Amino acid sequence: MMAQVAFWLTLAAAAATGLLAGASLDQSIKQLPARHRIGIEAYSAYSQASDLGNGIFFYGVLGVGAALLALAAAVAAHVAALPGAACVPADLGAAFAVLHSLVTARAAPTNFSQRRVQGDPATLARVFDRFARWQAVRAGLQAVNFGVLLWALVAVADGTRAG
Repeated sequence: MMAQVAFWLTLAAAAATGLLAGASLDQSIKQLPARHRIGIEAYSAYSQASDLGNGIFFYGVLGVGAALLALAAAVAAHVAALPGAACVPADLGAAFAVLHSLVTARAAPTNFSQRRVQGDPATLARVFDRFARWQAVRAGLQAVNFGVLLWALVAVADGTRAG
């Protein structure tokens, strides 16, 4: 029974992390570079209307939910006494989720700081350059974690069938 719970939690963690990684890659690859084409003040207006508007709820729920699901999946794998081949990737998924959360704790306040420097394009540019670096780290961690959680999903499924 607990092995099935571990499987479903791992599936949910992989799905949520996949959505989060996709959204982050979209921001890093498509959205943030647009600031160089449309201008920093126009991009800041867009960012405040989207990322600092509805994005706060969307990214908050998705980011926290994905991290909690990854942690719960790792705990469930251990409680179900799944083999190490299943617990290791589940533990790695939880570790990457924690790392992503720690990086977000630096990235989010950086993005929020744009509100304090409106009307100063040079400072806005520095804020977005710093945010883009943190965002690239977050997107990388999330993409890797998505792969790790897919590995965990296969391993947990194998461990569930073996048990």
